[in-house]
Amino acid sequence: MRKVRVELGRDSYDIFIGVGLAGELEAFVKSAGFSRKALIVSDSHVGPLYGERLKHTLFHAGLDAELYMIPAGEISKSLSEAERLFTCAIENGLDRKSPVFALGGGVVGDLAGFVASSYMRGVPFVQIPTSLLAQVDSGVGGKVAVNHALGKNLIGAFYQPKAVFMEMESLKSLPEREISTGLGEVVKYGVIYDEEFFRFLETHQREVLSLEPETLMHVIARSCEIKAEVVSQDEKESGLRRILNFGHTMAHAIEEETGYQRYNHGEAVAIGMMGAAYISEMLGCVGADTVLRLEKLLRAMKLPVRAGGCTVEHMYRSVFRDKKTVNGKVNWVLMDEIGKVHVDGNVPESIVREAMGKCLD
Repeated sequence: MRKVRVELGRDSYDIFIGVGLAGELEAFVKSAGFSRKALIVSDSHVGPLYGERLKHTLFHAGLDAELYMIPAGEISKSLSEAERLFTCAIENGLDRKSPVFALGGGVVGDLAGFVASSYMRGVPFVQIPTSLLAQVDSGVGGKVAVNHALGKNLIGAFYQPKAVFMEMESLKSLPEREISTGLGEVVKYGVIYDEEFFRFLETHQREVLSLEPETLMHVIARSCEIKAEVVSQDEKESGLRRILNFGHTMAHAIEEETGYQRYNHGEAVAIGMMGAAYISEMLGCVGADTVLRLEKLLRAMKLPVRAGGCTVEHMYRSVFRDKKTVNGKVNWVLMDEIGKVHVDGNVPESIVREAMGKCLD
């Protein structure tokens, strides 16, 4: 097992990464001071596989947990689904010390975290991410949200979990595409923060894609370490944390235009990273060789680098609804080299449009 600490003062917490973490989870719950009533939020894919097992573990830790399963998919990350969860919590007698456990991927974590942050003005929240994408991205960092019809993640909060438990065994049930979508965020960490990690991914492609245990443990742990380092310095995205959005501005536009159906989040991020790389090249921040190096690794991880079903016009309009846009100015995260990026709020429209065009099939 590996443990990564997220240092946030009174809101600090540990991330547990390994195989067979039930004992660690039980010990944590027994020492946490929770009320007996609890809520497990999962979805129609993950709940039938792991829901009863988690209920059993929590029962032995002294909790009476209700299992609530949402329909799988981005459509469930909504205010209407959150209201149903609030109703479930009230009907089952959850109080201010009752924990909410998020068992699933990013949608489950975002929704359950949003509910935990709001119910009775905030109740304890524990993340148990079961997808690679959630383990290396949304399961860490304390950003919780639901979507609005006009944009993704526009209604939410910064709300830290009490702990995160990443059970590597759960990844074995994922299809290949779900592994690749998680690798989109993994590659991002190398680009924004750690060239040595980027090189590790380049030289260990086979081991990464085959989920070789030691390699996978390193990939997840290093991704969490990088995110923890960034979040510890800038919890609420006033400065450094913006670098975690590399590739995401275009990604959210792609997801919106394709109805959150055509591309998984990590796939959209991969295309968005290429868009940011093209902008970086056109502004003279990096050379064509660096852009090609990124493209080669994304392709090797079986990720798309071009988007179908999108138009430059729609994508350009969409980026101005992104929550990273302030006073009509888009804050682009751009490359200086592999392992180093900067934020630029003054990229000319012509360059953005040209880069978007390069990202489209």
